[in-house]
Amino acid sequence: MSDHTTTTLAVRDCTITLMRGGCGAPLLFLHGASGGAWLPCLTSLAQDFDVIAPGHPGFGTSDTPDWLDTVHDLAYFYLDFIRQLDLRNVHLVGVSLGGWIAAELAVRDTSRLASLTLMDAAGLHVPGVKRIDPFLCSDEQRIRDFFHDQAKAEAMIARILTPELEDVAMKNRIATARLSWQPRNHDPHLAKWLHRIDVPTLLIWGADDKLFPVEYAWAWQQRIPGSKAVILPECGHVPHIEKPAAFVSELTTFIDSMRKAA
Repeated sequence: MSDHTTTTLAVRDCTITLMRGGCGAPLLFLHGASGGAWLPCLTSLAQDFDVIAPGHPGFGTSDTPDWLDTVHDLAYFYLDFIRQLDLRNVHLVGVSLGGWIAAELAVRDTSRLASLTLMDAAGLHVPGVKRIDPFLCSDEQRIRDFFHDQAKAEAMIARILTPELEDVAMKNRIATARLSWQPRNHDPHLAKWLHRIDVPTLLIWGADDKLFPVEYAWAWQQRIPGSKAVILPECGHVPHIEKPAAFVSELTTFIDSMRKAA
């Protein structure tokens, strides 16, 4: 079963959009700052997993609760979310902002996690590494900067920069600014607690990521015990969109290797 359903779920008096499809071990996918959508890579993963893809509080059609101030709030929200759904042995996957949320969640409590995958994650600061600032460029330029393959960037621009999506895009930008404006895209206290992550961890990174260049992958790897980094060539900030087959292959191979080792 790979078709998905879209419903709503109330957690802590906050109603969020919830997309879910497939069967198997639970795989919780936390989206980036551009918002959530059911992507082809999730359809592929739903052939082997129960894929759960919520829309973050403050993003898309989900509520914006009064308590939403920091990424820490979302980490605690998703701990409550996992407990409310009674999910166990969860494969937690986060991309960009979602990777930051996933890491903050994991340093707090891994008791219901089976693994952690961070993809081109925000959350750390690496001094001296040149990077773009997505708050200081147009929507079109930001999308172009996220891709190595500019033909795929053009397709994304045509698909999402449309009048009917303007309100949602603005809501997502406001939520992202609230969470990551200052300090920019990181938590200065996160790095010192990453040693607490005690589940198998995979880092998937685009070799040509301009937002969080590959030096960030090595920074995460140095701080999370036993973590594995995979660098995808000719790929920018969004491997799950630009290189979906490679992303799915790396993730499923990683999880399969865990099962064989168990």
